[in-house]
Amino acid sequence: MPAPETIFYDGQCGLCHRWVRFVARRDRDGSAFCFAPLHGEHFTSALPKSQRLDLPDSMLVLRSDGRLLQKSSGPLHILRRLGGGWWILGAAGWLVPSPLRHLAYDAVAAVRHRFSKTPPATCPVVADALRPRFRP
Repeated sequence: MPAPETIFYDGQCGLCHRWVRFVARRDRDGSAFCFAPLHGEHFTSALPKSQRLDLPDSMLVLRSDGRLLQKSSGPLHILRRLGGGWWILGAAGWLVPSPLRHLAYDAVAAVRHRFSKTPPATCPVVADALRPRFRP
């Protein structure tokens, strides 16, 4: 099994926080994913500044092979890696041409702050058992 991959999320986005909780509940042992906020220490140390400049401020996935997934590619990869029925949903999403998938992702990202309340704190309250999976 490859090392846990890192999900970078927007700490000011309620939708991103819900997605992190969704993934953490399904990846119970933490073997697939760890989490770090965008603009956090782990993010700035994991990616060179030149690469960070052009990234969207939404969810990103840093795979164990070093590849960075953006836009719709990130959530679909996560679903596939979670396995089970989620794998099927993620695999089906890859059948949609990437320009259409990314367009839909951008549309949701553009309005996510209007429809998803910002959490009261930048970082969600994390249960003690999950703390090792979160990077600063």
